[in-house]
Amino acid sequence: MMHPKGKLIIVGGNEDKGTIRDPKYKQKKYLDFFELGILKRVISEMKGKDSHIEVITSASRIPEEVGRNYLVAFNLLGCKHVKLMHIKCKEDTENEDYMNRISKADGIMFTGGNQLRLKTIFLHTKMLSLMKQRYLDDNFVIAGTSAGAVAVSEKMIFGGSSSDSFIKGAVKITEGLGFLNNVIIDSHFVARGRFGRLAEAVASHQELIGIGLGEDTGVLITDGDHLETIGSGLVIIFDGGKIVHTNISELKEGSPVSIENLVVHVLAKGNSYTLKDRTFLAQSLVNKV
Repeated sequence: MMHPKGKLIIVGGNEDKGTIRDPKYKQKKYLDFFELGILKRVISEMKGKDSHIEVITSASRIPEEVGRNYLVAFNLLGCKHVKLMHIKCKEDTENEDYMNRISKADGIMFTGGNQLRLKTIFLHTKMLSLMKQRYLDDNFVIAGTSAGAVAVSEKMIFGGSSSDSFIKGAVKITEGLGFLNNVIIDSHFVARGRFGRLAEAVASHQELIGIGLGEDTGVLITDGDHLETIGSGLVIIFDGGKIVHTNISELKEGSPVSIENLVVHVLAKGNSYTLKDRTFLAQSLVNKV
């Protein structure tokens, strides 16, 4: 399979404005995690302060407010060539101006919100095909936070209560945008206790590698294979390739799941992981802040 020339930067989220609220989770009101680190990395993986970036707010229920926050954050970092795309329906993806801007941009960023909106709007469109072509052929960066991170994989988690984890049927999985076909991703992973639902997702799809993104934390994926942890928190990798036993295929909905020999890796900043070989690397192959 061809290695993409582009890069993926997927982030676990933090302020999470515009998403479906979790009543047990206290949201923060800042983009400080971007301003202090991760957003700088997004810019540096493009062309620095001269990067032309398109922020796509489609996942959010309050796109104008979310968009303004990103414009402010990018501006504080000296990046002036940033525009917003409030793509609200499938018909908007046919807008020739939007298509032209994506063809010329150095990268795009999907904001947080509801990942099902991203699927509904972008799946099977010429715009998504253009994004994938640029990711494969150019030094093009696709970044996403929260829902925007979860949606980049071919199979996507879109629901499931943390309290009902390890109960068959508690985790809902559907088709994602398909920039990566060998992983399944969950966000807000540590703060919202989503260990169980990602473990169940991997047990159900053992060919996939589960990536749990903590808040203020993300991963940079190069060559479609090499994953480097960035940010201040943790990334949890679930590898189901060595599972000896699970009863998940035999169960009725609502029954408890058992899993034997699920391999778990905990990655902090600077640690790496190769998706093809399923190998943990203590040191990053790329020496960047």
